[in-house]
Amino acid sequence: MPPTLASLVQHPALKLTVRAGADRLGTVVRWAHASELADPVPYMDGGELLLVAATNLDAGNAEAMRRYVRRLAGAGVAGVGFAVGVTYDDIPAALVAAAEEAGLPLLEVPRRTPFLAISKAVSAAIAADQYRAVTAGFEAQRELTRAAVAGDGPAGLLARLAAHIDGWAALYDTSGAVLAAAPDWAARRAARLTPDVRRLRDRPAPASVVVGDNEDRVELQSLGAGRRARGALAVGTGAALGTAERYAVHSAVALLTLTTARSRSLQGAEQRLGAAVLRMLLAGQPDHARAVAGDLYGDLLDAPFRLLIAESAAPAGAEPLTETMETAAARSGEALLLVPEGERVVVLAADGGAAVAACAAYAEAQDERAPRDGGAEGGDLVVGLSAPAGPVAVSAAYKQAEQALSVARRRGRALVEHEELAAGSVLPLLADDAVRAFADGMLRALHEHDAKGRGDLVASLRAWLSRHGQWDAAAADLGVHRHTLRYRMRRVEEILGRSLDDPDVRMELWLALKATETAASAQGDQAAQG
Repeated sequence: MPPTLASLVQHPALKLTVRAGADRLGTVVRWAHASELADPVPYMDGGELLLVAATNLDAGNAEAMRRYVRRLAGAGVAGVGFAVGVTYDDIPAALVAAAEEAGLPLLEVPRRTPFLAISKAVSAAIAADQYRAVTAGFEAQRELTRAAVAGDGPAGLLARLAAHIDGWAALYDTSGAVLAAAPDWAARRAARLTPDVRRLRDRPAPASVVVGDNEDRVELQSLGAGRRARGALAVGTGAALGTAERYAVHSAVALLTLTTARSRSLQGAEQRLGAAVLRMLLAGQPDHARAVAGDLYGDLLDAPFRLLIAESAAPAGAEPLTETMETAAARSGEALLLVPEGERVVVLAADGGAAVAACAAYAEAQDERAPRDGGAEGGDLVVGLSAPAGPVAVSAAYKQAEQALSVARRRGRALVEHEELAAGSVLPLLADDAVRAFADGMLRALHEHDAKGRGDLVASLRAWLSRHGQWDAAAADLGVHRHTLRYRMRRVEEILGRSLDDPDVRMELWLALKATETAASAQGDQAAQG
């Protein structure tokens, strides 16, 4: 503890006597300073024990002493030590009364106690306190270092740190999610600081900020050696950190920064291994992929998984999503294979697991924040998610994810699952502008022919295709002779310059007709609503 007025009064060699302010002896003394100036305040920093012999003071003047003491108290002086037997044989009653009125401690210094002895006592106590703080800080460093290398992870380090600061501590990732907290009850308190952590993340590292008040004081420290923070540490205490506590916090920041940097290096190595596993799976070599995956990704390949492709036009636009998924996977003990591919990120995650659920929640939140009618814009993140797959079907899963990604981009949605496309009708896809443009271009010549009153080729083509090329059935639907229908189909072939015997041509014409119908239906609905 730093020296206080009480510790000086209790010092056996100083023989000090309390004459006023006995209820404030717990005041910390930052230094002892002797001054005989009538107004020493301009030379005070606050926290000093002012030593006076009153050679230049009218200590018997009540009003003068009242002004003098008020000035000292206002400047934050810890107390006054008055030497008796020099100018005055006793402390004048005017000074005692003024000190009591202002609540300023007043100590009587006997003639045999030199001011230098008091200064030395204060200096020695401050040095001893600093030594204790430094020693405690080094001990905290040793304990935190042992915790960091003991294999308990950040949780063990945070537990030691919380004990040293007599408070709580929490670790965050770059998204602001709480990775660990100590004691356990602190996790809920730490979660409320996520917005503050995100704001801190946007500042160049290292950075710090204090939030809360003296009863609930929380200090946030960014982690990372580069310009971009790689996480944050929160420490909560009931008061400002002392020297020993500050040593402990700085040590924790350094150790967690090293741990984070090491984790990023390991993550890079894991990503390179994951990329090799993914290439083997896509090449149809599941056995080789499993051998390379080893313990790191082996469990992932032993159960159904999902393949997702996330894409963003913004630099590092997919990082918040991947960090969210990594955090969810780490908490649930799931393996996660993540491979960056330029503006894309390919991920293999356990089907029905926490990482896939976190991805869906992230995408839903993005859609709620910024509805995007008519398609994704700018750097918005879009995700395509495959159906559940196994190692032998990764190539098909990759194609499914790409198809879902394309649909997500066109529809302006953050995430589309391939199962939505497979389980639903293809007709909603025909509402795409590009499909309608294709339909208009393919059928334009037929519509122009019909507009001139030369026949009903479009309706005849629709009836013929719907009856799978059965002449009699299609002719009956139209109410015409089958020879008339045959003539009309020959005219369709002549106008389009394509053969209806080609199944691809029949498929394209059918889709063009359905796209036209879908557009007409949508226009009708809009007119009805208007």
